[in-house]
Parts: sequence; C-alpha cells; structure tokens
Amino acid sequence: MTPRAPEPGPGRESPGDAGGPDDTGAAGGTGESGADGPVEAAVARRTVTPPTPTMSPTPSTPHDTRKEALLLWLSSRLGVVVLSLAAGAGAVSQVATVPFLDRWRHWDAQLLITIAEHGYGGDPAAKPDAGLPAFFPGMPLALRLVRPLVGDWTLAGLLISLAAGAVAVVALARLAEFEGPRGTGWRAVLALLLWPMSVFLFVGYSEALFLAFALPAWLAARRGRWPLAAALAAGASCVRITGLFLALALVVEFFTRRHPVRQAAWLAVPFVPLGLYSAYHYARTGDWLAWKHAQEAGWGRQLVWPWQSLATTWNSAMGDGQFAWAFRMEIAGAVVGVGLVLLLLYLRRWSEFVYVGLQVGALVCSAFYLSIPRSALLWWPLFLIIARTSVTGPPWRRGIIAVYALVAGPLMVLNTLSFMQGAWVG
Repeated sequence: MTPRAPEPGPGRESPGDAGGPDDTGAAGGTGESGADGPVEAAVARRTVTPPTPTMSPTPSTPHDTRKEALLLWLSSRLGVVVLSLAAGAGAVSQVATVPFLDRWRHWDAQLLITIAEHGYGGDPAAKPDAGLPAFFPGMPLALRLVRPLVGDWTLAGLLISLAAGAVAVVALARLAEFEGPRGTGWRAVLALLLWPMSVFLFVGYSEALFLAFALPAWLAARRGRWPLAAALAAGASCVRITGLFLALALVVEFFTRRHPVRQAAWLAVPFVPLGLYSAYHYARTGDWLAWKHAQEAGWGRQLVWPWQSLATTWNSAMGDGQFAWAFRMEIAGAVVGVGLVLLLLYLRRWSEFVYVGLQVGALVCSAFYLSIPRSALLWWPLFLIIARTSVTGPPWRRGIIAVYALVAGPLMVLNTLSFMQGAWVG
C-alpha cells in the first residue's frame, strides 16, 4: 500500500517550505529564482506531487465466500474418501475386508434406510424396533427420492449429505461474514469440518440435511426475510426434533429485534411439521408423542436430574473399552455445551442462547449423556465464535484456529476410522 503524500495547508509545510535542497526555486534547483520572477518561484515552491491512489482491501463478496466454503467442503470430503481408501488398503485391518459403501452403513444410517425402505413399522423379517419413530421423516423421504437414481441406499445417503452439506457450509460462511469481519466465513466452515464428530456430515445421517435448512433459515431471519426463514425452518423441522428448538429461537429472534408485528404469523410455520408428524403417528398408533416415547424405548432417554445423568455417565466413562472412550467424549461435549450456553448468556445473544440452551438442557437431563458431541455439529454459534475470536482482537488470536485444528483434527480422524469399523462414536 503506497502512502499518501501530505497535502499543503495551514500548519503543514510542503517540501519546498521546509528549506533545504528544495528551497531553490523552480529553475532547475540552481537557486536563481529571478529568471521566472518572485511570483512564479513562490508558486513552484508550493506545488506538490499529486498523491498516488491507494489500494484498499477488496471486500469479500458473496461469490468469494461461496467459493471458499465449497473448496473447504469438497476438499474435506475428498480427504475422508482418501482416508477410507487408505484404511481399506490395509492401514486398518478391520476395515480392509469391508466394501467401501458398507463402511458407512452403521447405526442410525442403517435405521434411516430401514424407515425409507419399509416405513416406521420396520423390516417385516426383523424384530420390531420401537425406536424408529424417533427419526423424523425428512431424511427417509430424501433417501426414497434419491435411491432410484443411484440404485443403492447407502450411496443415496452419502450423496444427500454431500449436497446438503455444500448448502450448509455456504450458508454458514455467509452468516459468519454477515455478522463478523472479513475472513470469519472460511474459518467458521473449517471449525465445523474439523469438529471431532464431523464424520456424521459425511455419512447418511440427518445432520447435514438439517443444517442445509436451518442455517439458511437463520441467515434469512438475520436479514429480516421472515417468509423465507419460516419456510426453511419448517424444512428443518421435518428432519429432526431440533427443528422445534430452532422454531422457538426464531420467535425470540423476531421479538428481540422488534420486527413488524404483522409478520409474526410466519413464526407459526416451523411448528406445523411437528404437529403433522405427531398426527401421523396418532393415526397409526394412537400416540401423539410417539417420537418421544420412541426415544425412551430405543435409547432409554428418560428425563432425570442433571447430576444423576452426570453420575451415570461418569461411571461408564471410568471403565475400559470403546464405550468408555465414547462416554469420555460425551462428558467433554457436555462441558463445551454448558460453556457455550453461559457464554451466549453473557454476550446477551438471546435467540442463540435459547437454541443451544434448550438442546444442552435436554441432553444433560437425559438418563445418561448420549450423542452430545454429535449434536454440537448443529450448534453453529460455537463455530461462529471460534471464527470471530481468531480474526478480531490482538494478533496472537490469529493462531486460535490453528490450535483448534491441531487439537480437533486428530480426534476427527480417529472417530472417522472408528465409525468405519462399526464402533459407536456418538
């Protein structure tokens, strides 16, 4: 950046006024100003070279933000494929004999496929699964739409997550750039992709599809585009029960920012899918809360006092084996969640406090901690804060994103390898 030359004016001397080498007149610096006359010499001494225009930083455009986010997303997906191929080539013996697609068909991915293929009654040839209604219909419907195009259920799930994740990271980057300084966009995306449980954005789980609706909905709400925000939030409510928390947070966002009351009717739209889904199961089983009771029947998610849940999880974490490690990750996830809730409260970010706080409250009051680190993939305020902190403030903060990557990255690789082996990750 070229510095501007100082302009003459009251109290500021031009180069000729300071005396010295320039105080020689305009006639070649000989000191013989009489050839042009005293007036011409005085004018020459007051003349300065016009300042060279400076180049200011080009602001980040939506197109730049999109390209940065998509580059990170596609590169990370390629990295997971390379990791899987390396594991299959013999680097991990438990994976080497498993076909590529079968490495990603574990746990909820299989259950979502079962719903898409057979409905909520489950596979007629298998034992009935009372936990299936816990899964909202958005992902099974998407699987049923895509599978005829690709011929395989698991591949359909991978492609849905690939496309949905691309939408989600672009929306996250735009949200970060909308709320923070330039450079926060790609940092927020990187923080999401390096989160230890980001394998669930690759496989045929519902997290990527939920974020593909929820993040654009939140960005639209921030911009005051409530019809669009409500429609997108309704899509999120079709995918996960987390859509209920999103809908409540949007209500808080609307009223704390004092938007026109005439638009308040849009806030009811995101609640409609939950009502319809409950009505469907009532018609099927006579139970309005089938999705909640399925959580209890399938995963033992009864509500207890938080200290009871912590004690149960702590005892499990102090054992040995894969599940002990998973429960230690659950405790770490709970610590992050509670810390994030307190930080949002301190920052008075009320709508985000409601969105994250309701989730954390439900998770830490379950019979034991289950899938808390995986649920953190949906806590985009966490990744926005990491990104903003690494951009603003003292220069040493620039290294925060690197420290985060060095700590979270290896855990992400470890959990990805564990999932491919069929181990419980979260």
